[in-house]
Amino acid sequence: MIFYGTMGGRGCGHRHAMHRGGRHFGHGRGFGGRHGRSDDGERGSRRRMFDSGELRLVLLKLIADEPRHGYDLIRRIEELTGGAYAPSPGVIYPTLTLLGDMGQIAAQDSDGVKKLFAITPEGRAELDANQNLVEALIARLTAVGEERQRTDSGSVRRAMGNLRNVLVNRLGDRDIDEATLHQVVALIDEAAQKIERL
Repeated sequence: MIFYGTMGGRGCGHRHAMHRGGRHFGHGRGFGGRHGRSDDGERGSRRRMFDSGELRLVLLKLIADEPRHGYDLIRRIEELTGGAYAPSPGVIYPTLTLLGDMGQIAAQDSDGVKKLFAITPEGRAELDANQNLVEALIARLTAVGEERQRTDSGSVRRAMGNLRNVLVNRLGDRDIDEATLHQVVALIDEAAQKIERL
């Protein structure tokens, strides 16, 4: 189980959290579950992935790696987490606007329709001032992806599919008696308990 707590860092805190009329940018609520999207369009449960300012630093780091557009940033974060978390455009684009207003990124000329963002000297200074926090945030995203891979491996999906098919076929038999039904339930409970003790 991964716990996401508040991570402190120089230059990150709440310095810009109340910018633009009190809206908190960089607040993600989606992580981890496989239950669709939360109300703000992020995949997963309502657990917050980032505290105020943390998403801003993650985007800054990804843009420092190479110029990116908004959709590419969403896709890259989703890749890092193995598909467990994808921030919504409604979170990403206001944060990019904030980074631009702070002079930490700038739009580049692009042949395509999508606007590419590149980091500025001010942005690199911000990353340098928060280097440890940035490394921890990227490590957090990577850990989410590794956990997702462990719990969503092909062999597990295959085994669960086999169990589901067997149950559907066996329990769909009208001739199944109550004693057999109790045996099936007991076997499932026993398997669950053994897995829990691993």
